[in-house]
Amino acid sequence: MELQTQYVTSADGTRIAMSTLGRGRPLIAMFEIFLTSMESYWQAPEVRQGLEQLARHRTVVRFDHRGIGLSERDVADLSLDARVSDLGAVVDHLGAEEVDLLASISASPVAIAYAARNSARVRRLVLVNALARARDIQRPAHQRALWPLIESDWGLFVRTQSLIASGWTEIGLKMANANIDSIGPQSFLAASRATGQYDVTALLSQLRCPTLVMRSRGTPWVTLDVAKRMAASIPNARFVQYDQENPLVLSGGADSELIEQFLDEDEGSPQDERSPQGAAVILFADIADSTALTERLGDKAFREKARELDSALRSLIRDCEGAAIEGKLLGDGVLAVFSSASGAIDCALRCGAAGDEAGLPLHLGIHAGDIIREENNVYGGAVNIAARIAAVSAPGELLVSDTVRSLARTSAGVDFEDRGEHELKGVADPQRLFAVRARKS
Repeated sequence: MELQTQYVTSADGTRIAMSTLGRGRPLIAMFEIFLTSMESYWQAPEVRQGLEQLARHRTVVRFDHRGIGLSERDVADLSLDARVSDLGAVVDHLGAEEVDLLASISASPVAIAYAARNSARVRRLVLVNALARARDIQRPAHQRALWPLIESDWGLFVRTQSLIASGWTEIGLKMANANIDSIGPQSFLAASRATGQYDVTALLSQLRCPTLVMRSRGTPWVTLDVAKRMAASIPNARFVQYDQENPLVLSGGADSELIEQFLDEDEGSPQDERSPQGAAVILFADIADSTALTERLGDKAFREKARELDSALRSLIRDCEGAAIEGKLLGDGVLAVFSSASGAIDCALRCGAAGDEAGLPLHLGIHAGDIIREENNVYGGAVNIAARIAAVSAPGELLVSDTVRSLARTSAGVDFEDRGEHELKGVADPQRLFAVRARKS
């Protein structure tokens, strides 16, 4: 797929190149201002995969900042207000009442300023390895040592900086070569001087949209203290750290999953439309003996396998017309709600097979009852019982309550093996549980 580009005109007449991918509510994604462009990011298959993943349920919008890439190059005004005006021109062109914004590092002040000044136009804001003021950025000493090359060997400077940022790989080299043509040395220096003055700290308290502040544990650019201070300054913002070896934003890893979950939370999303209020069927799926698995596999390997399984489980839940409730991406499992017992059982059996295939067997439990829904969480006694049922199941086994068996007895196409009454922790009355077995043909 080739990048399709169109142009919008900013308030001062500057021509801004933009592209769209997918259909649905717009998500405008803004990455670094200095070297990278739409085309250079498109050279990385991981980033392309991350963009395509987000574009499954929305329109992902990218644009080149003024002075860079396919946007107008010879531009004198590189102020924050000018860049906010460029973003405004893109939003206006889309014609949507509301948009979601995603920004990282030096592009963060632009998104923050626009969201603070145009609260009615921004639905949700995601800030990844973000900065409210440019002087907080951490530049490794070896990168600062490269700056004399800007004047003497621009190509070597760009390639080295790009490879440090994106990884010393073939993909990193492709991006590095694309970055050489994205901006010239004088424009780079001018952009660096201008963005170095950006400071939107005073605007953080004016943000009114739900905001997710994300920091990669491996980022060299933003310290933990800076990230936490930003999150604490934004009303009701959430802060999360995540593990990801690839330093690129939207590389189809943990960052993409977290972003997608956050954007899908609100009542207007397809996920929430499927998530019932009142009576519901609740599925718990937890990795069995995760502590021992971590000891055996190592923390890094276990987290990677758990992340992959989490993504697979959430995909199965969507396929079965359920709704995954917000949980720990790198934790031990997921919670989901369904409108039918047979659908929940079908999904649970698929999830169990996925866990076995991944070498991470699951505890699986299902109960049905009334739930209370607040934002992207569910509460109530029925939820607690479902969790306790999962806890007493054997690895790879699906246990359901008598309530679920009664609802699905003639519709699920499975066999129920009576396991007798169980005293469940924190549950007053004993619960009769049944093991579910796929019916042999």
